[in-house]
Amino acid sequence: MLDMTGKVAIVAGAGSVGPAGSKLCGNGKAAAILMAREGARVLCVDAQKSHADDTVASIHAEKGEALAFAADVTHKADCEAMVAEAVGRWGGLDILHNNVGIESRQTLMDTTEQEWDRVMVVDLKSMLLATQAAVPALERRGGGAITCVSSVAALRGAGRTAYAAAKAGVLGFVVSVAIQLAPKAIRVNAIAPGTVWTPMVEDLGPEMRERRRKAIPLGVEGTAWDIGWAAVYLASAEARWITGQTLVVDGGLTLTTR
Repeated sequence: MLDMTGKVAIVAGAGSVGPAGSKLCGNGKAAAILMAREGARVLCVDAQKSHADDTVASIHAEKGEALAFAADVTHKADCEAMVAEAVGRWGGLDILHNNVGIESRQTLMDTTEQEWDRVMVVDLKSMLLATQAAVPALERRGGGAITCVSSVAALRGAGRTAYAAAKAGVLGFVVSVAIQLAPKAIRVNAIAPGTVWTPMVEDLGPEMRERRRKAIPLGVEGTAWDIGWAAVYLASAEARWITGQTLVVDGGLTLTTR
C-alpha cells in the first residue's frame, strides 16, 4: 500500500472529459480516486465544476475525503485560488498533480497559429502557473511532490505537431524545475502515458481502438487506472529518492519502431 494518510493533494484536471454518457474514466479522475483511496484529502480541480463534482461523488461513495473546485489553470489567479482553497480547508499542501491537457491531431502544415497557441497554453503554461502557485505551500510543509502528465508523443514520432511539442516541453519543464526545487525537498517528475483508452480519445472508434491495442507489445489496452497508479507512486513516500524523471507507462509501445 502507498499510504497517503494525512496528505493533502491537488489534482488539476480531475474530471473526465469526453462524450456525454461515457463510462470511461479519465487520467485525472483515476489519480484523484486512487489518492483518496490511499488516504489523501483531494482537491479535485476542473474548469467545469460538474466534472469535478462527479469525481468527488465517486470518492465520497468510497468514504474518501475530497472537494470539488472550479479553476482554469491557464490563469495565474485561478491557480493561486485553488492552492488557497486546499490550504484553507486542510491546513497545507503536499502533492500537486498537473494533469490538465487537450489534444491536437493536426500535422505540421495543418497546424494554425491559433491551434499552436491554444495547445501550448493549456498543455504547458498551465504546468508553470500551477507549479508556481503550489511551491510556497509545499515549502511550508517541508517539501512535497509535483507530477506533470506528458505523453509518449514527446518521445517518439507523432503526427500531432503542437501536441507533441507541448508534451516535450513538459519534460523539459520537469527537468528544469526538479533541480531548482530539490533543495526545498520538493520532488518533480513526469508521467508519459501511452495509448490509453480514455474519454478524450473515445471518438476514434472501435477499429482504431483495436489497432492501438495491437501495437502495444504487451497486447493489453492501457486505462486511466494505469496512469493513476503511476501518479500515486510518484507522489508517495516510496518514491522519496526520485526526482526529475519521466515514468513511461505504455505497455512497451516506445520500445517498438512501428
